[in-house]
Order: sequence, then C-alpha cells, then structure tokens
Amino acid sequence: MPFRDDELEISFYKSRGPGGQKKNVTESAVRVRHIPTGIVVTATESRSQHRNKAAALEELERRLAVRRRRRKPRVVTKPSAAARRRRVDTKRKLAEKKELRRAPEKDA
Repeated sequence: MPFRDDELEISFYKSRGPGGQKKNVTESAVRVRHIPTGIVVTATESRSQHRNKAAALEELERRLAVRRRRRKPRVVTKPSAAARRRRVDTKRKLAEKKELRRAPEKDA
C-alpha cells in the first residue's frame, strides 16, 4: 500500500548499541511516524539506511493492516444443559460452605 507524502514523517538518526565506529557515525536508523494514527515504527537492524527504511515501511503496513482488520461478531449461544447444571452445582456447594461459617444458633 503506497503512502501519501502528507501521511508520513520520516526521520533518520544514529542508532545505538553494539556495532562499532561505522554504526556510531552514520545516520542509518529510521523512524517512521504515521500521522493520521500516530503509529511510530523504528528500524535499526541494518547499517543501510535504505534497507532500514524499507523494513520500517513494511512494519508500518503490517501494523495498519492489523488495525484495519475487523473482528467477527460473536455468535450468541445458549449454555448447554450440562453447563447450567455445573453452574448450579458450584453455586450450591459455595452456599453450603458459607452456611458452615455461620455462628451456631442459640437455643432459647
């Protein structure tokens, strides 16, 4: 998906971490910001600015595709008779346990 120029803000900077002098003096790291959504993607894997830019744009496309994907609506189903029975049994056991916590009644 090609991006319009007014949708992206691309900046280059010196990446950090191991890699020696070559990495310390070249501005090969790329930061791409998609202005409409505010998504920011960085790429610092390669020493090549062009490869990092391509990788950042690919990742941005992937993130936008995930964001655009529609979730299927949940199909409402009724609980089965066995599930209802299990739920009632669990409630009954809990009620019995709580009943045992009560102080015994005093005989008048």
